Amino acid sequence: MVAKAAQASLDHEQLLSLVNSMTDAVIAVDNEQLITMYNGATLNLLDINSNLRGEKLSAVLTLNDLEDKAIDLHKLIKSIKTSFVSRNIKLVYPNGEVCNIYISISPVHLSKGLELTKAYVLLMRDITKEKSLEQERDEFVSVVSHELRTPVTIAEGNISNAIELLSQVKHIPEIVNKSLLDAYKQVVFLAKMINDLATLSRAERGSLSMDIEHVNVRDLISELILAYQKQAEEKGLFINQHFDSDLTLITTNRLYLKEILQNILDNAIKYTDHGAITIQSKKKGSSVVFSISDTGHGIAKTDKAKIFTKFYRSEDYRTKSKSGTGLGLYITNKLASLINATISLESEIDQGSTFSIYVPDLDSHID
Repeated sequence: MVAKAAQASLDHEQLLSLVNSMTDAVIAVDNEQLITMYNGATLNLLDINSNLRGEKLSAVLTLNDLEDKAIDLHKLIKSIKTSFVSRNIKLVYPNGEVCNIYISISPVHLSKGLELTKAYVLLMRDITKEKSLEQERDEFVSVVSHELRTPVTIAEGNISNAIELLSQVKHIPEIVNKSLLDAYKQVVFLAKMINDLATLSRAERGSLSMDIEHVNVRDLISELILAYQKQAEEKGLFINQHFDSDLTLITTNRLYLKEILQNILDNAIKYTDHGAITIQSKKKGSSVVFSISDTGHGIAKTDKAKIFTKFYRSEDYRTKSKSGTGLGLYITNKLASLINATISLESEIDQGSTFSIYVPDLDSHID
């Protein structure tokens, strides 16, 4: 018995040494959110020099969101089922100063005899410098995309006009037509990249506004098919559509929903060489589930987990051969979160892909 107690004490000392060696702040609290353990980095982050053991967590840790609204820490922790991670929280000091922090909160279950008790471990670090650099980057992207938009739009219009005029002239060398078409395609690609960067910048800064309205699902899908019909036909693809018979309206943001669907539809056409694209819309309670299926290249299992990551592009040679910024699906996922929608993916290599978008009805948000 004495040997077990000695071993337990040694294990505890080793754990404390390990925790104190960490550069991130670590705080452990019991089910009543009383602090049971912390390390030296915690005192540095909180800028205090006193014993925290037994203190109520909310008494020593004051948190705000990015809009400087107070966060109910006790309620947040009690609501956690698996884990909570965020880089969008501010630590507020007693003198009113703040710093941006990364925070991770995880529940743990401790054994005390025959009983299991719940506790929580918080991991925190100061990311103020990182946030400042991110803000500078976002501002740079915003300014550059804004300044490039006008010249690129002018170039796109002039090249388009030149192509139209030359189509009416006889005996124009083929190389001239090909050069203009190639230039036009690259300018269009550049224009799309600029639009993606501008949207990304606004999304990252949380400055995207959202108006809620009643959206006619049939009209929206018909509008998308009309816009992409020519692009699909040029590749010999068909676009099919299926609606629930009683599906008409959903209340959401039309602009974001349209961009979500068109980003996925654009990818479906881009990465499908033969076959068809199928768009389905089904009612699920008061909400709608949209699905866009293709008969394209498919997505490898290793890529599925990363496909919504910023600037990520698959190493598959068929993907590499297509132009793209790696921003489309990242932005799509950002927009989906704004309208409380969720996106799921089913795909296998050479078996095509299906993206399903669950869009809840936001009718309660309309005044």
